[in-house]
Amino acid sequence: MRYPIFAAGALLATMAGAQTPVLTVYTYDSFISEWGPGPQVEAAFEATCGCDLQFVGAGDGAALLGRLRLEGKRTHADVVLGLDTNLTAAAAETGLFAPHGVADVALSLPVSWEDELFLPYDWGYFAFVYDKTKLPHPPASFAELAAAPKALKIVIQDPRSSTPGLGLLLWVKAAYGDGAQAMWQGLAPHILTVTKGWSEAYGMFLEGEADMVLSYTTSPAYHIIAEGDDTKAAAPFAEGHYMQVEVAGRIASSDQPELAQEFLRFMLSETFQSIIPTTNWMYPAVIPDGGLPEGFSAPLPPEQSLIYPAAEAAAMRDKALEEWRAALSR
Repeated sequence: MRYPIFAAGALLATMAGAQTPVLTVYTYDSFISEWGPGPQVEAAFEATCGCDLQFVGAGDGAALLGRLRLEGKRTHADVVLGLDTNLTAAAAETGLFAPHGVADVALSLPVSWEDELFLPYDWGYFAFVYDKTKLPHPPASFAELAAAPKALKIVIQDPRSSTPGLGLLLWVKAAYGDGAQAMWQGLAPHILTVTKGWSEAYGMFLEGEADMVLSYTTSPAYHIIAEGDDTKAAAPFAEGHYMQVEVAGRIASSDQPELAQEFLRFMLSETFQSIIPTTNWMYPAVIPDGGLPEGFSAPLPPEQSLIYPAAEAAAMRDKALEEWRAALSR
């Protein structure tokens, strides 16, 4: 008599599983690491959606767009989370994204936001992070970095696969214009290596392989809050700092359009936004009711903020990339 009962139970479990909708979200690897926002976001959203939220890591942020282009309308993604404004124009050109349909959200960004396809979930400024105990007098500009002794080494990320790497490319371009290639020629001797993504680069820095690493002005907050370590700092650069706004969008061919839109609404909720500062270590797109955690420095003043509008960033990318490659190949 046990076999029929077991079989019935198994059938019911299978049916229940089949009835649970699955939402697939493509994102970058660090977002879904054990210390990233992913685990908390997954638990919180599944508690309200009656669904199975499945994150799929696709390398670093810029690699997301490459994967989407390869997959096209055959993509398994319902939502893509982890592009930024340097990539949104190119992402929109794929025709893969549907309007987000989310309105009436008071964003806490230092720039105005009008984009029917993409919604921001966090933002920050790129910066070179260093250890104060090992580098007491860090460069205070790109010019000082280029002029520093060649023994001073930095780790950066590849702009073809990494959003911080692309951000650095546009940071130098925004600061130096036609002089960007000459600046890269000055910086080249200091570049220890170019990694595929942020995690690899930051790990090398923490292991003492480089003096500075391309990261964010908010990165030291992690060491202060999570480790009680105040030896890491972000070097303020006289040229200003390039801003990154990270976004998510829903895929037009998704078979879960309502659930995808529900996730985007949840992304701007108090629950999601309060997770971001101490897991993704960025400024949230909507400041939670409790404000920012202690250890987060105030955002830079507007005159130190550099950013290209999405269309300009897309138009500038190829030229900036060629300047970078030419300088580093010498």
